Amino acid sequence: MEEELKCPVCGSLFREPIILPCSHNVCLPCARTIAVQTPESEQHLPPLLHSRGPAPPGAGPGAGPGAGPGAGPGAAAGSAACLDSESAAGGGGGDHADKLSLHSETDSGYGSYTPSLKSPNGVRVLPLVPAPPGAAAAPRGAGPASSSLTCPQCHRSASLDQRGLRGFQRNRLLEAIVQRYQQGRAAAAAAAKCQLCDRSPPEPAAVLCEQCEVLYCAACQLRCHPARGPFAKHRLAPPPAHPGAPGGGDGGGKGAAGGRKLPTCAEHDLENYSMYCVSCRSPVCYQCLEEGKHSKHDVKALGAMWKQHKAQLSQALNGVSDKAKEAKEFLVQLKNLLQQIQENGLDYEACLVAQCDALVDALTRQKAKLLTKVTKEREHKLKVVWDQINHCTLKLRQSTGLMEYCLEVIKENDPSGFLQISDALIKRVQVSQEQWVKGALEPKVSAEFDLTLDSEPLLQSIHQLDFIQMKCRVPPVPLLQLEKCCTRNNSVTLAWRMPPLSHNPVEGYILELDDGDGGQFREVYVGKETLCTIDGLHFNSTYNARVKAFNSSGVGPYSKTVILQTSDVAWFTFDPSSAHRDIVLSNDNQTATCNSYDDRVVLGTAAFSKGVHYWELHVDRYDNHPDPAFGIARINVVKDMMLGKDDKAWAMYVDNNRSWFMHCNSHTNRTEGGVSKGATVGVLLDLNKHNLTFYINGQQQGPPAFENIEGVFMPALSLNRNVQVTLHTGLEVPQSVKQPKLPNN
Repeated sequence: MEEELKCPVCGSLFREPIILPCSHNVCLPCARTIAVQTPESEQHLPPLLHSRGPAPPGAGPGAGPGAGPGAGPGAAAGSAACLDSESAAGGGGGDHADKLSLHSETDSGYGSYTPSLKSPNGVRVLPLVPAPPGAAAAPRGAGPASSSLTCPQCHRSASLDQRGLRGFQRNRLLEAIVQRYQQGRAAAAAAAKCQLCDRSPPEPAAVLCEQCEVLYCAACQLRCHPARGPFAKHRLAPPPAHPGAPGGGDGGGKGAAGGRKLPTCAEHDLENYSMYCVSCRSPVCYQCLEEGKHSKHDVKALGAMWKQHKAQLSQALNGVSDKAKEAKEFLVQLKNLLQQIQENGLDYEACLVAQCDALVDALTRQKAKLLTKVTKEREHKLKVVWDQINHCTLKLRQSTGLMEYCLEVIKENDPSGFLQISDALIKRVQVSQEQWVKGALEPKVSAEFDLTLDSEPLLQSIHQLDFIQMKCRVPPVPLLQLEKCCTRNNSVTLAWRMPPLSHNPVEGYILELDDGDGGQFREVYVGKETLCTIDGLHFNSTYNARVKAFNSSGVGPYSKTVILQTSDVAWFTFDPSSAHRDIVLSNDNQTATCNSYDDRVVLGTAAFSKGVHYWELHVDRYDNHPDPAFGIARINVVKDMMLGKDDKAWAMYVDNNRSWFMHCNSHTNRTEGGVSKGATVGVLLDLNKHNLTFYINGQQQGPPAFENIEGVFMPALSLNRNVQVTLHTGLEVPQSVKQPKLPNN
């Protein structure tokens, strides 16, 4: 958190911090040193362009643009005193205290005249440029002098009004946190003592062993924990912060807030802040609303906005906290990766030495070269992992410091002070969360060494021996994601992925499926997707599926075989996409009616080629004795005539007294017994016996209607506007069949 508490100009802990219009903070003394005063007529030009003119005769070494560094502080102090006074010449920039300049350091020509300064934090700041000689005698028509201050972090300039630097608000929360941090750091330094000292009192601790979890002073560390033998791999770190330090305990937050004087309005010294101006994003008092510039602005209750912004900051912190946890786990993974790389490197070296020793007479010269390549590969991997560890550690340290700082801010009970910085702090936390982009927490190298020594060639080829870089070898075995594999009706869905830390390229996948009866596998999908759904399978069947990956080097091995069972019974609805346009579907496509007096056909969404299937159709409405037809059909059946009149359908049409079977417009097997409102028509399709049977109200209607039928069939129905039918599926096949009615020929 210490980086959050340092001024970007001086690099020290903040002293009397003020909030700039761009939401960054700077010490008040530092602000005096970087403020710039320019004539009003030139306030839109970069400050350093104002002093381009040559120095007058007799000017000292520090008077012109090329003055040395010694001229800056004196001029800065003098100008700062002018800027901070109530009677600054010309009144500054009027009421536009938060106006930001469009010119920055990069487009002002600044670097050509005066070298930029850098703070201890490495942030470039704009030094105060002394007014050029003769500036007091400005030409007639030139405006009064105005003052501006450039942010050392974002390089945006803000104009100062007649109040000077006192026009910027003090960051009281940051000031209080810095004070607590200094007290906690002093307490932590005094509390860390050696745990093995014989002296009384013990010596201050110098290091902490992360493996032993013991604090050592310098003498005890040399005596009890030497950096050799079993302690060689132990990691020594600086002693931890005392619980009373910032982030280590909860003491001091509430008391510090309670001991501070309640803030008063900068415009009205006798008024406390009571509201929050949403337009200006700043706390305001009652008089500001009555007579100030906030009278027509959108304002809200100070406490409500305080709670709202705290909730937003807490929510953003949760995301950063999750990423920090992942980063810690990732660091553990990287450290384990270091050990694996070391072990695998030793294994590869041992194998290499064994192969070379077997061919020692011819391989003596080549052995050293090959060992060097293994070592370089190992050093490269180690360097990549160490670089990644350092980079991730830096990001984690920054995120942790920001989190600790935000937690300290949340502890504060000063609503107005919190709201002064909450917007900028929320944005920073969100940006910190976004830096953990996808792939940032994945190792850049694997622990495996992609080196293989081929020792089979003939002896005369030994001098051409070299490592075979297997970076383009065939892909590894795909992993089936069983939690995403599923079946629905007669379709199956399979999902897979490549194993982690697999760096071999994959150009596509091949999915294979058997015939559902233990037969040969066949390719059902070839492509780059890792999710595939296969439709049109058999019901009540068991399928075996497997997948493999391929690239330019060849085809990889098969995955494990997954077994998928399709549904025992079919669940389906009427198909609106293939129905005649006069058909009207409702009730989730389970109820069918018609707008025409002519018969129109509608099909089901399921297709059958194997097994035994049964479904029922309930007659919801039956007017004027129409002839609805029930049965099965091919996908290309004619849909503007009664079902069964062409050679693509097999049906039973029925009125209120009798029924007929019909195929190719041939009427057969007239049977007594019809339908009425409330009747149920059952359809039994037995593709094992290749026949079709009908039922009315649970009783078989005539003999099996059609025999020796083969192919793919879909449930079908034809009706006109005098009939309404509801489909019922997912039914068990009737176990007991009543005696069929005898047909009347």
